[in-house]
Amino acid sequence: MPAPGENLKINGERLWESLMEMAKIGPGVAGGNNRQTLTDEDAEGRALFQAWCEDAGMSMGVDEMGNMFARREGTDPEALPVYVGSHLDTQPTGGKFDGVLGVLGGLEIVRTLNDLGIRTKHPIVVTNWTNEEGTRFAPAMLASGVFAGKHSLDWAYDKVDAQGKRFGDELERIGWKGEEKVGGRKMHAFFELHIEQGPILEAEGKDIGVVTHGQGLRWIQCTVTGKESHTGSTPMNMRRNAGRGLALVTELVHEIAMKNQPNAVGAIGHIDVYPNSRNIIPGKVVFTVDLRTHLLDKLNGMVDELMERAPKLCEEIGVGFEAEIVGQFDPPAFDENCVSAIRQAAERLGYSHMDIVSGAGHDACWINDVAPTAMVMCPCVDGLSHNEAEEISPEWATAGTDVLFHAVVETAGIVE
Repeated sequence: MPAPGENLKINGERLWESLMEMAKIGPGVAGGNNRQTLTDEDAEGRALFQAWCEDAGMSMGVDEMGNMFARREGTDPEALPVYVGSHLDTQPTGGKFDGVLGVLGGLEIVRTLNDLGIRTKHPIVVTNWTNEEGTRFAPAMLASGVFAGKHSLDWAYDKVDAQGKRFGDELERIGWKGEEKVGGRKMHAFFELHIEQGPILEAEGKDIGVVTHGQGLRWIQCTVTGKESHTGSTPMNMRRNAGRGLALVTELVHEIAMKNQPNAVGAIGHIDVYPNSRNIIPGKVVFTVDLRTHLLDKLNGMVDELMERAPKLCEEIGVGFEAEIVGQFDPPAFDENCVSAIRQAAERLGYSHMDIVSGAGHDACWINDVAPTAMVMCPCVDGLSHNEAEEISPEWATAGTDVLFHAVVETAGIVE
């Protein structure tokens, strides 16, 4: 299919104005956004997005998980649509661009096609996936997971927030529970534009990240068991300090990640210390190790090394060690043709680019299992995200959306 000419570009000023207008809904306390999923603010953001889509001549479909699908018709009624999008929900202290850029970038593609009077063979569908963040209702990427058959609808509906409110009830309350069955849609391809949420592109001075893989992850919940005793009166050589076991495993996790470079990371985030008293040596520590990389064999090898070496380290200091995997996600390799369309679009437009692995999970990671999928990334300042200080430049937003525009339109096929 013919590619768009390099002179075809989106309206960057209009895109930025849309981003700033959406950011007025659910403002945060420090300049960002708090538009958590299935809140009144989420409903308001959805309504604005729908209004914009209808103004652009699109029809809106909503499924039982509240996923929104705004469709621009193609010239071939039998052709499967090219989907493009991300999410509008935010963290409690989120930024203006995480997810939102991908949705409104998709809208800008349609607006630009309308401006230029360009028709495509395949329909184009701009998508807002429900509850990508997972901050109110765990897990993350919940609705795209149901769409891809990873979770059942009833299981998702029964998820509860910190106040015990059910996902299904809240979806109905805000008026965005559709009647369309989840996962019934067939896709020609899916593209997602997202801010990097990391520092690599900015540090390397690149305009565009061509995402070849997503990271897989393993969450391993570990329990180190020692003996509670008085910090002042227990001799050092007679202590069974579970906290020391935590320290040794922390260093082990760092060592394992460093020896598996590039694109491997590891850390311990959540920690519970018992009894968590100033003058009692910890008798038990429960913590979660987060290991991630983009190659499955490497990921499994990292887990195996942790499981082999951590018990020995703990045994040497007289404490016990137990572990179980409590979360896992195998690394997706994105579709080579879709990835190539993104890379060629960046080259055609003259934007500097590099291949990159996504360090975070995205809806595209689930959709990759049911349709050819790829991602475009643009830099963000200092790699900061999930923070109200998250920032990108209008130029970065425009470059990312230009590349998205070319990849999507080339895949959808320009009708001469």
